[in-house]
Amino acid sequence: MGKIFVSPGEISDATIDITNPGDVHHLTRVLRVKCGDELEISDGIKWEYVTRIEEIEKDRIVCRIEDRQAHSREPKTRVTLYQGFPKGAKMDTIIQKCVELGAHEIVPVYMNRSIVTDTGKGEKKAERWQKIADEAATQCRRGIRPNIAVPEKASKIFNSIVKHKLIVLSYENEEGRSLKDALADFRKNHPEDAEKGADIALIIGPEGGFSDKEVACFREVGAEVVTLGKTILRTETAGPAALAMIMYELEL
Repeated sequence: MGKIFVSPGEISDATIDITNPGDVHHLTRVLRVKCGDELEISDGIKWEYVTRIEEIEKDRIVCRIEDRQAHSREPKTRVTLYQGFPKGAKMDTIIQKCVELGAHEIVPVYMNRSIVTDTGKGEKKAERWQKIADEAATQCRRGIRPNIAVPEKASKIFNSIVKHKLIVLSYENEEGRSLKDALADFRKNHPEDAEKGADIALIIGPEGGFSDKEVACFREVGAEVVTLGKTILRTETAGPAALAMIMYELEL
């Protein structure tokens, strides 16, 4: 059984109320939980709880808290994926897999060579993607629900991306510097950040890759341009692959 997320306002000293209609329906109608069953619950911020179901009502499940501890399954490395907007349902797969692999946040980006253009429905898409992320986080027992941002144009993220301690851009035309090189140098030059938990931006292009102008602009804000290997990966493969490499290098 996966982890259930609740808001801090639903948590008291001794009990937790599950009131989200979708969670209540899934637990009672699909999983058919009963009083006395154990549930893992997270506040989505800092704490996770081991609880036991005490009451089951039509629109609420009351759980008694048996144990509380800080999140133990969250990676200390916080990776924000800036994903070039792909076509079709590829973003669904990217979000699901990257949440499973530990992404902290995902920002879909309309880039110069994105086949999909901004139609003004970004908020609606983000809502649907957030549900996919929430389901993935619940299934793999993440401590938080990674945020899926409303899609942005590349020109709008240059100012915000500089907040990250390390910025890496995967570029198919880069042959000299690898992601492994960039991470090794980061560990060497910023050992304390690497140990306590680095804040990393990972930039992946759409199907058509980056334009020369985009690469130049990202370089100007401090991005390290790297290769992920000798083969050119599809956009839906590159993000999860790079994220797995980062987690292996800095977490394991």
